[in-house]
Amino acid sequence: MSSHTVEVTGPDPRSVACAPGQRLLDAFLRSGVYLPNSCNQGTCGTCKVKVLSGNVEQPAVSETVLGADEQADGFVLACQSSPTSDARIEVPRGAGSGPGHPLRDLSGVVHEVREIADDTLELTVGIDEPLDFSAGQYIEVTVPGIGHIRQYSMANPPSSADRLEFHVRRVPDGVATDRWIFDSLDQGHRIEMRGPWGDFVHDTEADAPMILLAGGTGLAPLKSIARHALELDPEREIHLYHGVRHRSDLYDVEFWETLTERHPGLRYTPCLSRDDGFGRHGYVGDVVLADFDSLRGYSAYLCGPPAMVDAGVKACKRRRMPGRNIHREKYTPAPTSAPDMVPA
Repeated sequence: MSSHTVEVTGPDPRSVACAPGQRLLDAFLRSGVYLPNSCNQGTCGTCKVKVLSGNVEQPAVSETVLGADEQADGFVLACQSSPTSDARIEVPRGAGSGPGHPLRDLSGVVHEVREIADDTLELTVGIDEPLDFSAGQYIEVTVPGIGHIRQYSMANPPSSADRLEFHVRRVPDGVATDRWIFDSLDQGHRIEMRGPWGDFVHDTEADAPMILLAGGTGLAPLKSIARHALELDPEREIHLYHGVRHRSDLYDVEFWETLTERHPGLRYTPCLSRDDGFGRHGYVGDVVLADFDSLRGYSAYLCGPPAMVDAGVKACKRRRMPGRNIHREKYTPAPTSAPDMVPA
């Protein structure tokens, strides 16, 4: 079967070839043509585009992601849709430009698998060719033998592009964690990946002081963002809050304490919601409210479970931070019936 040509309309028309069964988002990003994207599993709606002509197949989509009126008007999700003919699509206005790094397949060798907290591992992978990515992005890992895909954010900055660091929390009976990474993955094993993905990235053009709110392994992309920001400006004002339930869930404490000694503008605050006696007690959003009377002039990056992110956004807005300055990424469980998931 031959490929199909898909064109994005607008003042700067672009087109790419899409192989049979290949999803629109995959085809465009591999060609270096940006389309907005975030979760890559059909739950956020970031990648919606309008089909102006041609035929595109898409699995059933929840109306909470694409309303019935939108679907009737020709909107589809680029991460879930494959063309069955040549087609023309329109990207919603205001989508802007994104990271722009070409999507590609990667192969790497595990350098280290290290336990860093209860049910949490740090996975370090050396890749055959350096990966161009923006701080905050993620890659997809293929689970060997079954072909399922799992997504993990890079914790290393883009300057360390040949050795990727991931933070992995065990999911009970998880096909990627319990049955593979925590069970048998070891130094020297080769893994297959593709990336980079995602629009949750460090805005390098903004020089405002930063608030970073992490929940659990949501620390990974924020570690990348903080390290990248400090590489660009060692005096940057950065306030990092890392929220977990118990002291045993906390990790990278020594790393952050050492980093604060080298960078006077960096403040690290661990927050424990169930334990006392170390760091601050409470949820990260509440601790931020206690620490700041105003967040005007700040920018925020939030990553973690949906409830934590939503509460953190509300806290930032209560302290008068404009919504345009708030960047967020929600980690949600992998669906059990499909091979895709959001970052973890």
